[in-house]
Amino acid sequence: MEKKDTLTKILAVFGTVLAWFPILAPVVISVVALMADHRFRFDYLMPAEFFPVALLGGGLLLWSALRRRSRQKLIVWGLVCAVGLLGASQGLAVVTGLASGATTPNGWWWALALVAIAGYALALVVVGVGGVLLLGDLFKRSR
Repeated sequence: MEKKDTLTKILAVFGTVLAWFPILAPVVISVVALMADHRFRFDYLMPAEFFPVALLGGGLLLWSALRRRSRQKLIVWGLVCAVGLLGASQGLAVVTGLASGATTPNGWWWALALVAIAGYALALVVVGVGGVLLLGDLFKRSR
């Protein structure tokens, strides 16, 4: 039996908001800074800094998806990829000296660390899309 009760919907709403927050916050802050300073500034590392928020949102979405028995694979794979890619980028930065500043940010190692961060952000988008699809499943009217 599918659960479409209030708790499942609340979990899905808050999970979706928290999952999208690390992706949307840098964009909103960049737009505000552009209007205030007339300079475009974008912090591409901010989604990684908001990892605890994304993990909490993903956990709430997973809980809601398990209760509803819908979109579980999409959310789980997105979370697993996000955690793995963030760990890989951080590990690579520490091992190569990029994190401490011992190595200048250029070359293949730097590019590989950026690709891992970009993959992490893309995985967060996948989790967020899973949340939106789950909300659609939960709030659609029965025919």
